[in-house]
Formats: sequence, C-alpha cells, structure tokens
Amino acid sequence: MLSQFTDEGSGKRTLKDFIPVPGVYPAGRLDYDSEGLLVLTDDGPLQARISNPKHKVEKTYWAQVEGLPDAAALRTLASGVDLKDGRTRPGKASVIPEPDGLWPRDPPIRFRKSVPDSWIELTISEGRNRQVRRMTAAVGHPTLRLIRARIGDWKLGNLALGDWRNG
Repeated sequence: MLSQFTDEGSGKRTLKDFIPVPGVYPAGRLDYDSEGLLVLTDDGPLQARISNPKHKVEKTYWAQVEGLPDAAALRTLASGVDLKDGRTRPGKASVIPEPDGLWPRDPPIRFRKSVPDSWIELTISEGRNRQVRRMTAAVGHPTLRLIRARIGDWKLGNLALGDWRNG
C-alpha cells in the first residue's frame, strides 16, 4: 500500500483503508514494496523531527537479502556505502535469524533454489529514497523483502499487518 492517505489516482490501497483516525499524517514514508512500522502524528514538530535527516533519528530495518553477507559486506553497510547521491552515514549492520511472527508477504518474494537468502538488521539515521535497498545492492546482496522495525523509540513489536495502536 501507499504510506499516505490519498492515492492520487493510482488505484492503490492507502493508509485511509486501515486508519480511521482523522487529522494524522505519516512521519516519514515507506516505499510501495516495503512493510513495517509507520508513525502517524498530528504534531508537526514531531513529524519534522522524525522525517528530517538533520535530526538523525535512528530507523531499524530487517532486510531479507539475496546471498549470505560476509563480514566485509556488513562492515561496509555499517561504515557507509557510496551511492550515486553520496556516501551514507555510518550505521549498524548484523546478520539476524528470520524475525519471529512475520506475516506472509503478498506477493511472496521470489525464491531461487540455487541462491540462498538471509536476514540482516540495518540501523540508519537518514532516509534517502530506497536507501536500504540501494545499500544492500551496492554490497552485492539485493533486498528481497524490507520491513521497518523501529523508528527512534517506537518499535513494531507484535503489531499485525494492517493493525495500529494509539500512543
């Protein structure tokens, strides 16, 4: 779905299909192919603090990637990756087991018997367009599935697909 309340004629599902609360707006966005945590607020300064990279609010992502990243790939992800729009800020990167309690992906990711996949946890403090996907691709491990698990102190926790909570 689109991480906004209007579809601008795209015909795609939006937040209005799930969130019956008027007057709130997303603080940051997820691209159409990504999943996970969104913070919605009616507080403009809070929205700006979360969304603007100058505030360096950390965001943690779980990325299912093609292949098995080695120590060198993880070091590069953590120290900063050179992308077409410049070097990313340093962050944190580690291989993790598949996160517990994940909902089924619709549509499912592509599966290839000859290419293993693995999960990494990546924490960044900026939010360029498709940044995590571009970072993992740059180190040779394209992202197959991307889930935002944390924004600052807010965590995805056990929220199910399409669910929301106040506070």
